[in-house]
Amino acid sequence: MRVIAGKARGINLVAPQGRHTRPTADRIKETLFNIIQADVPESRFLDLFSGSGGIAIEALSRGAKEAVFVDNNREAVLCIKENIKKAGFTAISQVMQAEAIQAIKRLSNTGKVFDIIFMDPPYNYGIEKAVIEFLFKSPVIQEDTLIIAETSIQTDISYIESFPGRLEKVKEYKTNKHIFLRV
Repeated sequence: MRVIAGKARGINLVAPQGRHTRPTADRIKETLFNIIQADVPESRFLDLFSGSGGIAIEALSRGAKEAVFVDNNREAVLCIKENIKKAGFTAISQVMQAEAIQAIKRLSNTGKVFDIIFMDPPYNYGIEKAVIEFLFKSPVIQEDTLIIAETSIQTDISYIESFPGRLEKVKEYKTNKHIFLRV
């Protein structure tokens, strides 16, 4: 697992041991960033269920001005911090060890607003629906915020129609998919 492009291109990242995280394959990460490339420069990026931090580090490498990494797993948080340091993004990164909704509540009190929110929760538990619903009630989003949820390929996303944003795209891969929802 490595940073694909930008300032930190080629830096190898570490991932937590075990099956609690699924680092995004380089091919899928490259496709994701090809889709969002116009949104990334100068953006504020929130990475929920961050795992190794690879997605937000890629965003910082490609010009995002700030990133917040959220994961509730202690080992993941340690990996995120190590990866941020290796990539040279400590000054523009914040790491939070917390559940996603708790982190959003805490961020709501800071006045931070994000341009891109990426989430990769455990598959097939419906967590992304609850988090998206909570995001739409929070002040961390604004008009034009892009919310991206990674889910298993089998996940029913018909609930998206009930949210006030617009579904921009669904990109399917072999075992998972990315849902792009614009506020």
